[in-house]
Amino acid sequence: MQKVKMPVTIDPVKAAQKRSDYDGFIPLVNLTRLSESLLQSAGEVTVRVECGTDQQGLTVIQGSASCEVSVTCERCGEAMTVALDCNFAYTPVKPDDDAALELIPERYDVIEKNEHGEINLRQLVEDELILALPLFPMHDEAVCAVSAATMSFGDIGPEPEKPNPFAVLAELKKK
Repeated sequence: MQKVKMPVTIDPVKAAQKRSDYDGFIPLVNLTRLSESLLQSAGEVTVRVECGTDQQGLTVIQGSASCEVSVTCERCGEAMTVALDCNFAYTPVKPDDDAALELIPERYDVIEKNEHGEINLRQLVEDELILALPLFPMHDEAVCAVSAATMSFGDIGPEPEKPNPFAVLAELKKK
């Protein structure tokens, strides 16, 4: 199958009526917010998007995205590779349409259409990949350059005993 660049925006209603499928890639360089968290922005994200309608007649955009990125290990500070995989299911709504929000099932996330009735597919994929990034990426302890023994910073001695604040009440009760 031929790899093609994913469109930046799509009209979800027209795409759902045509039951459009998009299978392609997005260069990591184009995902600027995600690239800020990475060591290198070389490579590409493999994306698959399917548009259609569900039993309720809602327009649905389902898909998946995957890529390998290079991030900094929080334990040792060295570079490490992390595989990001995410699946998503969205239904587009018009901004400020509160009545439509109540009818949408929980299995769908909501995405707002812009003034032209389109959604930004690149931004949707970038948001999903940012959410898939680990908060604190770390190598496995067996592989990491910093061992558990070197991470200890000494012994914490026993806590000094403090006087009981209720001892004063006990003295008053005895009188």
